[in-house]
Amino acid sequence: MRYWVGAVLAICLPFAVQGQSVAERLNDYPTAARADYVFACMATNGQSREMLERCSCSIDEIAAILPYERYVQAETVLSMRRVGGERMAVFKSAVMPETLVAELRRAQAEAEIVCF
Repeated sequence: MRYWVGAVLAICLPFAVQGQSVAERLNDYPTAARADYVFACMATNGQSREMLERCSCSIDEIAAILPYERYVQAETVLSMRRVGGERMAVFKSAVMPETLVAELRRAQAEAEIVCF
């Protein structure tokens, strides 16, 4: 029996470790960031159980498409665009910020198709 358990672990462990790395890669969004997104989504779309599920689905889809670091960068650009003044002009016209926002918009559009 002991040898059988060892054999099963030897066979299954590489897959479990590989699965964890995939899960970690797809779940790099902190819980608070996911919750913030869901709260904002529900504030916009309605405070119902259905919207909770759809908004949760939406952030999960975005997280599967866009790494958290890129998500934060894009959200920062969008936030800075709302601020007036000459110093913020770079966030409105530079290529890199525009690319970040475009990536986020594409992920959001995909999430909307899948979840809403």
